[in-house]
Amino acid sequence: MADVMHAEESSTAKGVRKALPESVFAWLLVGPAMIFIAVIVAWPLAETIRLSFMEAGLGGETFVGLANYEELVESRKFHQTIVRTFYWMFLSVALKLVLGLIGATLLNAAIPGRALFRVLVMPPWVIPIAIGCIGWLWLYNGYFGVLSGVMMHLGITDAPFEFLAHKQSAFYSAIVTDVWVGVPMVTLFFLAAMQGVSRDLYEAAWVDGAGRWYRFRRITIPQIMPVIVSMSLLSAIFTFNSFEIIWILTEGGPRGATTTLIVDTYKTAIGNYKFGEGSARAVIIVLLLGLFSLAYLFFLNKVNKKYGVK
Repeated sequence: MADVMHAEESSTAKGVRKALPESVFAWLLVGPAMIFIAVIVAWPLAETIRLSFMEAGLGGETFVGLANYEELVESRKFHQTIVRTFYWMFLSVALKLVLGLIGATLLNAAIPGRALFRVLVMPPWVIPIAIGCIGWLWLYNGYFGVLSGVMMHLGITDAPFEFLAHKQSAFYSAIVTDVWVGVPMVTLFFLAAMQGVSRDLYEAAWVDGAGRWYRFRRITIPQIMPVIVSMSLLSAIFTFNSFEIIWILTEGGPRGATTTLIVDTYKTAIGNYKFGEGSARAVIIVLLLGLFSLAYLFFLNKVNKKYGVK
């Protein structure tokens, strides 16, 4: 019975392909996806580009040409925001990669309770970001937060310390929270890559007298290098566009110390109802991420060729 039904479905599909030209049949297959992309991605992007040439607000729109972009080019504050954003991204991604590599190496080792540790690494990634950030808000609080209490108990500070009330401590506190959220995903990707490395390579190196550090440098790292580069790109894009963590912790403060491009765009367009200026910022974000992604993909292609990955 199943064979008969399969034969009928195959004959029906063949009949459809015979009735329709190959090109039409192909467009029918990709058409729904293209419509979805056009509605969700292309149209909002085109509208954002259009608004970037306008002085738009609640009162209406006025065409101003490149005035919004010229203002950003001349804005020292905007330049500082760009530098701060890339510093935020590179520092956070670097910490995620290092900690993720260490965590994956430990989870890949043959130790008792390894399965339990693999489950315990998941909560920061599974817990909603808002809930996790609220927990970090409590930790950073100077009066009832654990961190401030421990510092006072150890004699590091004489009074309650508000981590989010000072420019430098707020910035690095936000990075710690972002790393806490992102490390589990990086760890699991690296762990999956490590488990795909042939055990024969390690056994052959062990027979030749290679130590653990040598095997890690000469076998593990080269074998998972394409995954490291790919994960770096994904993590960099996620971190660059990170909004919830900064907004919940500091809303970009104090005094703009944690204001990144995405937060600045939100404040301008939504907070101050300057849709034109906010759209210009959004377009610049797209351009910066596009250039960064192209450079990273070029580097990834080089790495894949070096290590023989297709």
